[in-house]
Amino acid sequence: TTLPGEKVLVTSPEQTFVDLAAELSLVDLVVLGDSLVHRGVTTTDRLLDAAEQATGPGAASARDGASRVRPGAESAMETRSRLLLVLGGLPEPRVNQWVLDDSGRGRYRLDLPYPELLLAFEYDGRQHAEDAHQWGWDLARREWLDAQGWRLIVLRAEDVYVTPWATVRRARDALA
Repeated sequence: TTLPGEKVLVTSPEQTFVDLAAELSLVDLVVLGDSLVHRGVTTTDRLLDAAEQATGPGAASARDGASRVRPGAESAMETRSRLLLVLGGLPEPRVNQWVLDDSGRGRYRLDLPYPELLLAFEYDGRQHAEDAHQWGWDLARREWLDAQGWRLIVLRAEDVYVTPWATVRRARDALA
């Protein structure tokens, strides 16, 4: 806690990103960057600029991490899933792209789509299975997307943390 009138020194989001680049793994650093951009406290360009100007420990990691930050990422697990695919040697999917209905309106948004292949990876947290309303909405969404020719591959925490190699293999097979 601070006393009335006491100053608290803080760094900018960009400097915090650069400073933590020496401490965090690449994936955790990109999760941080995606979160900062999603919250609107910085932009990908500002992170890239700060990383390019960085020197000392973590400067190379800051540049690598900043180059992988994407606007539109909305959760840590979306970022972790995207990086699992990319670091597993697969092409980078888009991030949170809308699928349009027949009238051209956005009907459903997909976490990690490859629109040219009508293939998408969706991270579903535990609430998707435990909340009956959410589960029903997910099923209707999947049926509509299936009717449009989309293939959805659902990822869970276990797929990302416990069996990442199997997840990359599933993704590679689906992309083939």
